[in-house]
Amino acid sequence: MASLRNADTQLRTYIRQHSLPHIYEALLCSLCVMCPENPLEFLEEKIKQMIEKGDSALMWDVFIDESKKPRIRAMAGSYLEYFFGQDEDQLVSPELFKKAYSFYISNLQRLYFDAWIAYCSMRKAAKLSTQLKLQTAQAHHTSRLLKSIVHCWNTWVKFRMTQQTLAASRIQNVFNKAFMKKIFKAWNAETQDSKKKKEYFERLEKGDMDDYQDLNSLTGKDSEDDVSQLPLKVALKIFVHVDLIDLARCAQVCRSWKIITQNSSLWSSIDLSSVRHCIQDKFVVDILRKCRPYVIRLNLRSCSTLHWRTFKGISECKNLQDLNMSDCQNLNDESMKIICEGCPGLLYLNVSHTNITNASLRMISRFLFNLQYLSLAYSRKFTDKGLQYLGSGKGAHKLIYLDLSGCTQISVDGFRYIAGCYSLQQLELNDMFTLTDNCVIVLLEKCQNITSVSLLGSPHLTDAAFKVLAQGRKLVKIRLEGNHRITDVSIKTISKSCPSLKHIYLADCQKITDIGLKTVSSLKNITVLNVADCIRISDPGVRQVVEGTSGTKIREINLTNCLRVSDLSLLRIAQKCHNITFLSLRYCENVTDSGIELLGNIASLISIDLSGTSITDQGLSALGANSKIKELGVSECVGISDIGIQKFCQQSKDLEQLDISHCLHVTNSTVKSVTFCCKMLTSVSIAGCPKVTDLSIQYISGVCCYLHALDISGCVHLSDRALKHLRKGCRQLRVLRMLYCKSISKAAVVKLESKIKKLEYSSDDPPPWFGYDQHGNILISVSHLDETEDEMVDKSANLFSQESVDIL
Repeated sequence: MASLRNADTQLRTYIRQHSLPHIYEALLCSLCVMCPENPLEFLEEKIKQMIEKGDSALMWDVFIDESKKPRIRAMAGSYLEYFFGQDEDQLVSPELFKKAYSFYISNLQRLYFDAWIAYCSMRKAAKLSTQLKLQTAQAHHTSRLLKSIVHCWNTWVKFRMTQQTLAASRIQNVFNKAFMKKIFKAWNAETQDSKKKKEYFERLEKGDMDDYQDLNSLTGKDSEDDVSQLPLKVALKIFVHVDLIDLARCAQVCRSWKIITQNSSLWSSIDLSSVRHCIQDKFVVDILRKCRPYVIRLNLRSCSTLHWRTFKGISECKNLQDLNMSDCQNLNDESMKIICEGCPGLLYLNVSHTNITNASLRMISRFLFNLQYLSLAYSRKFTDKGLQYLGSGKGAHKLIYLDLSGCTQISVDGFRYIAGCYSLQQLELNDMFTLTDNCVIVLLEKCQNITSVSLLGSPHLTDAAFKVLAQGRKLVKIRLEGNHRITDVSIKTISKSCPSLKHIYLADCQKITDIGLKTVSSLKNITVLNVADCIRISDPGVRQVVEGTSGTKIREINLTNCLRVSDLSLLRIAQKCHNITFLSLRYCENVTDSGIELLGNIASLISIDLSGTSITDQGLSALGANSKIKELGVSECVGISDIGIQKFCQQSKDLEQLDISHCLHVTNSTVKSVTFCCKMLTSVSIAGCPKVTDLSIQYISGVCCYLHALDISGCVHLSDRALKHLRKGCRQLRVLRMLYCKSISKAAVVKLESKIKKLEYSSDDPPPWFGYDQHGNILISVSHLDETEDEMVDKSANLFSQESVDIL
């Protein structure tokens, strides 16, 4: 509402003269307090009173009854005086009123807030003081409790330590007694065994044992059947390693063994290749009829006597997954048709060395939808048309492995058809002397998933084929042999494009040099390196490989006939290759005892071949420090004698394979030392040792009960008596070579032939390169030739060492 302070002066004078503010104030206050029922009549009545009595000394409560008048009086003028502009003479204006009230309220709030702050501060201080006191009390209580707990725990620990010490001492005493018993028992057994061997050898040397009696027959203790008492699962794990013939023999031992041998898990994998010479259709059909629900793997390799009945029985094995019919001469297209129709679940199929034609390949592509592994090696009656069936049919879409080794009838078109097998990962093309660059290029245009390729015996391939092979592929394994056209360029391309390469086989590649091995050193996952017969490889190349990023991962190195390799390479191998298990240094003539001694410190080395090297007894003795060696080859090492072999065998008693052939100094004493120390021998070669007699064979047959392979070719002093010892002593002998054994008769060989899987025999005179005549006398010309060769080796070694220096 606006004020009349700025109104006209006459108007303001008029209002003041007639006391209009007081009139309005009295009337309004009376209305507000009295609240009459009829305000208009009330106002009319009061106005009449004012006319009668006058408006002088008119107060604001003049029209209010005495009972309703308020007791509190106003401090200043009314708002109407302010409205009508009649308050100039008053000291307290509404603005001052507001300011006074605001000041009063703010002071009051400040006073209250200060009092509240003080109160809160006091409460907070009291609370903090209480918390400090509680924390101090809690800490004191905790410390006292911890002291009590630690004291109790310490007492308990001392008590337990005393008890544990006492128990440990008792357990240690019991362990020591049991351990000593074991030691004494083992020592006693070893002593008794050595004593029996010694007595056996002495009786052999004295000639007291004319009639054969092996070492195991000297014990008169009857054997007990512990196998029948074993749990069935354990017994099955034992019988699963037994071949078919021995399994049939085991079934005739007793009833419990027969029950075990009839378990289905033993017949899920049937290998008939071991009895291929005497197997008949009726026997195979009977086995397949009984076991056809659970036959998964079937091996009929080289079973040439099998005919249609057997192939018909194979087709009834619906769960068959692995079938090997390699070298089955009676296998034809009709047989393949019925097998493919009856065994659609085949995953592995080997029909190498057979007479199958294009019709068989057509059946394979039509019915075998899940086939993953297929071998057609050396099957030369199919043509490019058959490969067209294979590449375009439904059965080749999952093919991962394909072996076409020796199939020289395949042309470029045939390889183009094979390219239709997009899933191919492993490819075998060995012994393909007709293989050219175009064949490989058209094959690899569409097969982008190749990870492993084998091209052994492919001499016409050049760098162009390997350039295509390396493009856009993740090769893991490459095998190449006998190629004199491939150069370091191919090795560089493959190493650069295939960083995942693990297996490198480059045997007899004459143009490969140290530069190629330098590119190989950049690969990070090399595990197998074979550069045999690469005569340009020398110490710098080997050093770069073993010092590369994959040096610690290499497990196999083959440096056969690498004439430039010397002890320096062996030093690098011993320093860097901590996981190597196989090492071949055959005919590395610059390798001496100094380098061999370094190899004795490689704990992981299991197999080593030092044939044709300059190793002597000293180096062989130092190599024996590695007691984990299981395979040793020292053939044609003229510096080896009885002493070196004896010292080696005394340290490496776990030796399983030994080749000491063509070591002219080997005698019966050597064989005696070997058989006395190494009980676990499975393969022994003493071919070309003219000083070996029947006594050595008697040593072997009397002790080596695990022997599987034996080569005695050129042992001219062996007679029929040696075969008699082998027939009665070496019951597990499977391979026997007896070439140039003139003193052994054909009749004795025929008696032994039925018990040996693979036997080679000839009664011809030893060839001149054996170094001795038919009577075992050393040839003078050979000794002279050895001296000449030594001089040539010295000259070549000097030349090679100079070239190595130049390369470095």
